[in-house]
Amino acid sequence: MSLRPELSVGIPEETMRVAKATFPRGCALMGLRDALGPILHDQQFAAQFPALGQRAVAPWRFALITLLQFAEGLSDRKAADAVRSRIDWKYLLGLSLSDASFDHSVLCEFRARLIAGQAEAILFNTVLDIATSHYLVRPGGRQRTDSTHVVAAVCGLNRIAGITEPCAMPWKHWP
Repeated sequence: MSLRPELSVGIPEETMRVAKATFPRGCALMGLRDALGPILHDQQFAAQFPALGQRAVAPWRFALITLLQFAEGLSDRKAADAVRSRIDWKYLLGLSLSDASFDHSVLCEFRARLIAGQAEAILFNTVLDIATSHYLVRPGGRQRTDSTHVVAAVCGLNRIAGITEPCAMPWKHWP
């Protein structure tokens, strides 16, 4: 697959009209597209695609689909179905209502291409830059995480270590 960047990333008129009629007050994904426009661009992923060959579907769309898939906890098949059936996704991705979507296996191939080309950082850094520029996160700030799973893993390791170490078994030293 080769990359031939799309020049027009606007929202088709029919998609815009139907989405605004369906969501008169808007929705999160429509608000995201209206506020930020197209977040990612094909040129960001140019290094992962050869110059010759069959044209690739716009990688910026697959990157956004991957983010939406993660956010909603969808399988590849359900993400492809969401692109096919959800108006808010079509609005965000700038697709026509009649777009037939893609085969779900393409998402796995796209993620493999990102990882092989070590381009997952492009996606992460772009989202982080947008979040920072809109004051959703502080630049260079301290990050917090829920450490419950870390503490549980350490406790599990301590139990295993306690079972295998001879000093942890006092009955072996009894007369």
